[in-house]
Amino acid sequence: MKGEDYINNPPPTNNEVIISKNGGTTKRVYQAWKGNNKFFFGGRLVFGPDVRSLLLTLSLIVIPAFLFCAFISQRVVIDNQHNTILVASVIFTAYIIVLLFLTSGKDPGIIPRNAHPPELEDSSNLPADWIGTNHISSVPPTKDVVVNGMVIKVKYCHTCMLYRPPRCSHCSICNNCVERFDHHCPWVGQCIGKRNYRFFFMFVSSTTIFSLCILALCCLNIRNIMKLYHCNLWKALHISPLSAVLIVYTFIGAWFVGGLTSFHVYLICTNQTTYENFRYRYDSKTNPHNLGLIRNVREIFFSITPRAKANFRAKLKDDIPAAVTTPLSVGHRLSPELPKTSLDIEMGGKRQGVVAEDFEDIQNQIETVASLERCGPQPRHANWDHKGNWEITPDIAALSVEFGMENRSRDREKIR
Repeated sequence: MKGEDYINNPPPTNNEVIISKNGGTTKRVYQAWKGNNKFFFGGRLVFGPDVRSLLLTLSLIVIPAFLFCAFISQRVVIDNQHNTILVASVIFTAYIIVLLFLTSGKDPGIIPRNAHPPELEDSSNLPADWIGTNHISSVPPTKDVVVNGMVIKVKYCHTCMLYRPPRCSHCSICNNCVERFDHHCPWVGQCIGKRNYRFFFMFVSSTTIFSLCILALCCLNIRNIMKLYHCNLWKALHISPLSAVLIVYTFIGAWFVGGLTSFHVYLICTNQTTYENFRYRYDSKTNPHNLGLIRNVREIFFSITPRAKANFRAKLKDDIPAAVTTPLSVGHRLSPELPKTSLDIEMGGKRQGVVAEDFEDIQNQIETVASLERCGPQPRHANWDHKGNWEITPDIAALSVEFGMENRSRDREKIR
């Protein structure tokens, strides 16, 4: 079963059905999403659950940049008789902020969940220790796939009910399966995956360059002060203490983001992710994803960003009759769709397709329930269990309403 099945058959939620004026639903996919993401602007921006960390990261960038542009760069500009430094600092700061939001507010490559576990199509690629056991009817934990001529195992995700594609992993913080999962970055409040890794690397590398530039310009300002006042280093730092603070701050920041940039340069050249580097240790064995230095770099920087597999703005359902949903909207959830030619009935935790030929049996069951209700009060549900008790499920009740309306219309036609 494909991941897009989540869009067509989303998992049940208690507040999924909202009846609009024309009798249809108004909810979109992002409003019923099972992950921990935060959505803004109608599902156009997708953030992680720790989106508030963006404020901290943003302040760590904007505050020192503002102090430099307002106080330090002005002195450097006067001494060098040009405005290039000030203009470049403002543009570079804005550029880094844009990269930060592109990294944090972009879908990192979330794979939609399946509504049901996948069906076993072929047992030839299943693990040998799984075939022949009593668990053959269940979903095996791993599956063999071929990547660049090498056989690797992909794991089954019980939360998303799908086999994770190669290089995919389930983020425990966002509660999503993410393609080419690298890591969850708390500084940007988002997973780093296939669709935003490029922006993440550009963000950390640009921040490193900006930190080094401010560090160098602050040192230049100290040197100018020493020349202007004919003083030593300590006297110059006393005259411009803000330069001293920015030198220390940018030096520490350059070591931090610079080390991160260097590490990801190594990962890009060897076509690894942070998760793979710490988990699989490809240094000691063959990396099936390594295509060579040039192709590895081209895959990251010169490839087209794939389209998102999860359409968070898609409407869940559009054609729910108000007459069916209204009586059962309190305390019970109605199935989001009741097609005319087939129905999905929840029985024993498994969805079973009911085609048009089986409607007669269902109608007989409903008539039996109606006759029992005329004899005396009965419980609320309408299915036999092993103890002989009856249960009326919302789907059976919906069928009773539908068939009741059809029978009344047929009776009226006969009278006419």
